[in-house]
Amino acid sequence: MMVSKVFHDSGRSMAQYSGILCHLTSLPSGDLAEAERFIDMLVDSGASVWQMLPLTPPDEHASPYSSPSAFAAWDGWTEEFADSEFDMSAESYWLRDWALYRMIKKEQNGKPWFEWPDELKNRGADALARYSTREVIEEQKRFMQRWEDIKEYANNRGVSLIGDLPIFIAHDSADVWAHRELFQLDEEGQPVVVAGVPPDYFNEDGQHWGMVLYDWQSHEDEGWEWWRQRMGRMLRLFDMVRVDHFRGIHSAWAIPAEAESAKTGAWQEGPKDALVEQLLEVAGSPRHIIAEDLGIIPPEVVELRKRHGLGGMAVLHFGFDDDNADNPHRPENISFDQVVYTGTHDNDTTMGWWDSAPPERRSRVERFREEGESVPRCLIRLALESAAGMAIIPLQDIMELGSEARMNRPGTGHGNWRWRFDWEQIPDFMLEPVESES
Repeated sequence: MMVSKVFHDSGRSMAQYSGILCHLTSLPSGDLAEAERFIDMLVDSGASVWQMLPLTPPDEHASPYSSPSAFAAWDGWTEEFADSEFDMSAESYWLRDWALYRMIKKEQNGKPWFEWPDELKNRGADALARYSTREVIEEQKRFMQRWEDIKEYANNRGVSLIGDLPIFIAHDSADVWAHRELFQLDEEGQPVVVAGVPPDYFNEDGQHWGMVLYDWQSHEDEGWEWWRQRMGRMLRLFDMVRVDHFRGIHSAWAIPAEAESAKTGAWQEGPKDALVEQLLEVAGSPRHIIAEDLGIIPPEVVELRKRHGLGGMAVLHFGFDDDNADNPHRPENISFDQVVYTGTHDNDTTMGWWDSAPPERRSRVERFREEGESVPRCLIRLALESAAGMAIIPLQDIMELGSEARMNRPGTGHGNWRWRFDWEQIPDFMLEPVESES
């Protein structure tokens, strides 16, 4: 296991699986070119899982969680891909729509689809026939060929890949343009309500995400095809899928489109079991899905997750916020059906979290620290010694970096998603191959 080799060779029981959280854009090159080298480092450090953020195109703030596509891979990788003959027939549901959207948006100088001329906005067949989709489709084919090689390399080395499925997508996206009936829009294609969350751990004012919300009845009427296609796509790319904001399947925070604050919202009922059953039918097994159930979560959401055998999430940073014995993130409360993290991409690094910690938090952490142990190593040890079936550690915490290496500050629109490491920063102990056990 990673921690027994890297940090704490104590012989204590460890999580069944362990891995590292690091997005592709955080690799030194910022692209796919160094993926195999990173996989080798994972193996050498004793890890068996690589979790990353969404591979879909980011928005103008570089966020991969507000993408113009629920399906397409970002074409911004700087690595040069060879021409590919990759068979894209499995991607036919979304590929042409994405290619048309890209080409029209380029011609329209970046305007969102709802500001295009009516014949394009409303997808007139004659208007769309004027556009060639070959260039964009070739980009996606080349990516898929390269990604298939990376995934095969990882799996052959015993590393599983975990991808991230953001539950919501941007209003200005190929999916909303192509499937307006599946979203809560008015006759002009404008959102009636937008997504967000009420005040929570991350932001006392809540978060105003601005993404469109689904018309769940329309999804049911079409047999959940959009969602089935989306999960199928994710499982062609990854071995496991983290469903971001799983709470939104149960109920979503709907903010009036004209409102500036997330506080002025209300909960809308979601599809609950009906959608989860569809996702599981595509996935084939609950072990392929992780439900991100963080934040202020009512018991009904946890029950929905458990009813379908899905793994949930625990974040140790949250376990030291109070003295509540029932806090689900406390080390002693973490269970086998969870994936435990020191922090996620939305948290500060553990060093940054500690540096800004009030005395009460420090006192709670100190009860767990061993002599000479840094706070990041303490939390990593707690994660891997917990009852969780899987432990995932952000690379920044293994490297013991401070807030300068934080990936995202929820509720802020600038300065996020830009952190990259240098190979010279990687501790030597992570680059020494694990000795095989006799």
